[in-house]
Amino acid sequence: MTEPESPAPSPRIALDPENMRKGLGQLVLTLVELIRQLLEKQSLRRIEGGTLSEEEIERLGLTLLRLGEEMEWLKKEFGLTDDELNLDLGPLGKLL
Repeated sequence: MTEPESPAPSPRIALDPENMRKGLGQLVLTLVELIRQLLEKQSLRRIEGGTLSEEEIERLGLTLLRLGEEMEWLKKEFGLTDDELNLDLGPLGKLL
């Protein structure tokens, strides 16, 4: 009588908290950058259309400048580059 074979060890997923953190950061920052670019384009349309006061234009410019600075800080924090935020969507091309 032979002993029953023990099941093969299940393959384990190599989880690395740092890679997970960077990947999640990349996804979130990519979405934030996409929204930032859309807001910037919409803002320029409103400025060119004359629908904003000088004060609103000033506040909008300052807000977009600060958002850009925060994005740069976050990219450094997560060790990401602009190219890494521009995800390749296959046949659709690059996201940004």
